Amino acid sequence: MSIRENVEKLRREIDLAAEKAGRDPREVMLCAATKMNDAEAVREAIRAGVDCCGENRVQELTAKSAQDAYRGRPVHFIGHLQTNKVRQVVGKVDLIQSVDRVGLLEALEKEAARQGICQEILLEVNIGGEESKSGFTTAEVQEVAANFAVYPHLKVVGLMAIPPISTFPGENSQFFSEMRNLFVDIREKKYDNVTMVHLSMGMSDDFADAIACGSTMVRVGTAIFGPRNYHQA
Repeated sequence: MSIRENVEKLRREIDLAAEKAGRDPREVMLCAATKMNDAEAVREAIRAGVDCCGENRVQELTAKSAQDAYRGRPVHFIGHLQTNKVRQVVGKVDLIQSVDRVGLLEALEKEAARQGICQEILLEVNIGGEESKSGFTTAEVQEVAANFAVYPHLKVVGLMAIPPISTFPGENSQFFSEMRNLFVDIREKKYDNVTMVHLSMGMSDDFADAIACGSTMVRVGTAIFGPRNYHQA
């Protein structure tokens, strides 16, 4: 199937998942995870109607931006961001989804202040408590949100999570539900510089479950572009 056919199929599946949950399908954004796909594949996904593009690697973000690959859609950074690469991302993307530690927040604030901008971010939560994954604990993210006024050049616009790899449908629903509860709890507190707009969770294998639990943005790569060839990475 072509990228266009894959996106159309995904839209139907997203719509169905939202409708089953009693939600408006327009509440759910489709973010194309563009890692290891070239500029023309990204352009094709945009022409097919994805809502935004998510890049995992700074090198790819820089290269594809130079090729004007993201024209017409917002671009997000969704991968692990090293502090020494912050300057290459701040002000270059519409949203940084993967803010996973205080040290990164401090580096982002410093760079955004240097540029004189306000950078929008999501706080990444390690909802499964996995040692192999980065991200704030639920207690840590609540504390960070409560004290976010110390970062005047950053704005939290939601949360992001990558739960454990699931082996059967519904396995991650408990984690998605916990994320939704956390999202609502922080939203109701009305902290400075914090506005809960996006709940980014769900990927190619589990986005339907994520939508059922309240996701407002799913990050999909394989189901749009096909399997990645990591031997060529």
